[in-house]
Amino acid sequence: MRELDASSKDFWQQLDAVLAWDDSIDGGVSATVSAILADVKKRGDAAVIEYTNKFDRMQVKSAAELELPASRLQQALKNINAEHRSALEIAAHRVRAYAEHQKVESWQYTEADGTVLGQKVTAMDRVGLYVPGGKAAYPSSVIMNAVPAKAAGVPELIMVVPTPDGEQNDLVLAAAAISGVDRVFAVGGAQAVAALAYGTDTIPKVDKITGPGNSYVATAKRMVFGVVGIDMIAGPSEILVVCDGKTSPDWIAMDLFSQAEHDEEAQSILVSPDADFIAQVKLSIEKLLKDIPRKDIIATSLKNRAALIKVEDMVQAIAVANHIAPEHLELSMDDAEHWAQQIRHAGAIFMGRYTAEAIGDYCAGPNHVLPTSGTARFSSPLGVYDFQKRSSLIGCSAEGAATLGQVAVTLALGEGLTAHARSAEYRVKA
Repeated sequence: MRELDASSKDFWQQLDAVLAWDDSIDGGVSATVSAILADVKKRGDAAVIEYTNKFDRMQVKSAAELELPASRLQQALKNINAEHRSALEIAAHRVRAYAEHQKVESWQYTEADGTVLGQKVTAMDRVGLYVPGGKAAYPSSVIMNAVPAKAAGVPELIMVVPTPDGEQNDLVLAAAAISGVDRVFAVGGAQAVAALAYGTDTIPKVDKITGPGNSYVATAKRMVFGVVGIDMIAGPSEILVVCDGKTSPDWIAMDLFSQAEHDEEAQSILVSPDADFIAQVKLSIEKLLKDIPRKDIIATSLKNRAALIKVEDMVQAIAVANHIAPEHLELSMDDAEHWAQQIRHAGAIFMGRYTAEAIGDYCAGPNHVLPTSGTARFSSPLGVYDFQKRSSLIGCSAEGAATLGQVAVTLALGEGLTAHARSAEYRVKA
């Protein structure tokens, strides 16, 4: 775990070295994914069945077997215990309520000469949601991706989820039922992304693919972008905690663990002007790490990518935070809402000592699909707006056509586009 001091002459270079992450595509993964995409595009269902049987150790004979009936989702709701069902329903309700505030409506206005200008907002027709399967189960991922899509008005949501050895996760399927998923297919990996992007006789082609996955899934999403839309290419999970030294060091240590436990490449950073507090957090890390179930993953993550940063004051702490542009930013300090106004780059901002990042992962309401690796400088959390598109509205009156047409003629001739000029000119003289 690196320790940095912002007073050092080469501090910013040291910080950039800590933040550096190799997101290059593995050549072997790229070649494998490219071949799978081409094969599914060419052979459709036959290729999907072949790869599913091979990679997920299944014995599927027909494509129809890949789709889970709606009754299976309802059965999953009955199978899970009441506490889990209540938690899923509360989380979905809160995400839905937040999403309703994000909806963008169509608008238009009429100019003095009768010309109408505006913007028409429509939902995408069909969206694909990729949900990881296997050892890990992510019902929260289902909620965070499906609920905003439905709030946006997407009429058909297709979910794909791998079921290795035929194992189906009831929590994931129950979350799909609660979130309004329309169809579910037991397919994963690059073959699932290909099926959603190109369409097969059984799995319909979608307009956009969202949801997390392994390196093969991420590479496949990158390769099909342009054929379909995608949410983002996510890097490792990140948390940056800015603390004034007045929060329990155990709380802060566990907040750092909450991202480190995702995987060995996850990044956890603490920034504080209080050197004694940083030392206390180090002791808490050593103490709490002994009894945490995923301690090996956390320990590796902290050793390779974590940092404890001493700054001069809160102003400098905010400057560091804006430079990092973290996925998750905890402002564990007095007057956190005030300092949040100084943040320009962050995926999600958690204000105050009682706001654990984990709350945002599950049930606060805002989406947990967030920009990573500094991309918060130019991108935003997943939301309703990712499932809506905008069309410009232009309607010229006769008077407007004469006035605007003359401007268009002048500009078109200046660009040497005669047909453009004459097209507008016809209406000027009408």
